[in-house]
Amino acid sequence: MSDPAIDPGALNRRLALEAPVETADGAGGVVRIHQEVATLWAALEPAAARGEVVAAQLGATLTHRITIRHRAGITTRHRFRDGARIFRIVTIRERGGRFLDIQAEERAG
Repeated sequence: MSDPAIDPGALNRRLALEAPVETADGAGGVVRIHQEVATLWAALEPAAARGEVVAAQLGATLTHRITIRHRAGITTRHRFRDGARIFRIVTIRERGGRFLDIQAEERAG
């Protein structure tokens, strides 16, 4: 039986799920990059925006709700990418056992 609160047709955006990969930098630290691990169908809904100054540059942080089919192993260390747009995962909540609701932030500007 499907979850009546989710319209499968709403999962209409392809997002790349990326996981962090750390390698030694030779000076005792690490270099972190993100590597694509999957491409998933998702619903992407804007939730809020706030203006701020980060590193002396004016911009905004946009909050989104991303809904995907349930997938084990996703953590707040992962992120989503849509072309040049990056969505940092803030929270993950299971929805009806078949879907995940993810709050994510995007830095704009």
